[in-house]
Amino acid sequence: MKKIFNLLLCFFPFITLNAQINELGVFLGGSNFVGDVGKTTYIAPEKLAFGVLYKWNRSPRHAWRFSYTQSNISGNDYKSDETGRNQRGYRFDNDIKELSAGLEFNFFDFNLHDYHTKITPYVFTGLNYFFYNNLYRYTSSPNTVYELKNQSSIAIPIVLGIKSNISPRFVLAAEVGARYTFTDNLDGSNPNTSNPNIMKFGNLNNNDWYIFSGMTLTYTFGKKPCYCAY
Repeated sequence: MKKIFNLLLCFFPFITLNAQINELGVFLGGSNFVGDVGKTTYIAPEKLAFGVLYKWNRSPRHAWRFSYTQSNISGNDYKSDETGRNQRGYRFDNDIKELSAGLEFNFFDFNLHDYHTKITPYVFTGLNYFFYNNLYRYTSSPNTVYELKNQSSIAIPIVLGIKSNISPRFVLAAEVGARYTFTDNLDGSNPNTSNPNIMKFGNLNNNDWYIFSGMTLTYTFGKKPCYCAY
């Protein structure tokens, strides 16, 4: 019985800790917006974005990932390649504060218990809950933007990146992540109101996107697995 108990004790860390290594780190990069105001380029960082993230690696191929990121997003019609937007000349600024949770999948094995240098592309998706300011314009003064603070909505993140363990304890990654939001009013083009004095413009059938592009640096920690001879 004692031998069986010791064997179970040996197998239990292997099962639970073999891939359960943690990562804690930071994100630093830029943000841009794609909607009804400003440029329509999907990857064009304009504003500083920063945040923190945590990963719980469940296997060499996947990890649960949680993060908080914030940034200011903006749009300026004068920077757009579209003639109609140039002539219209609208602009806006908004603040984004995002909580994210989801699954990160590695294309190649990324075993952090193995200290040899590794590199892999990865994808991440899940669910975001974010705060923003609800913008609106009056028809009598379309170039003046008003705001209601602390509105919230959800978004679906679609992140593509590549990462490598640059030392036994640190992982460096570069990623681009688009967020498809469930609102069409980050730019003030489609406020949720029936007031006829408040403007609605642009494509009212398409929701807004915002994009975070940058680097993450994470510190890895967690016990090595127990390998037993039997």
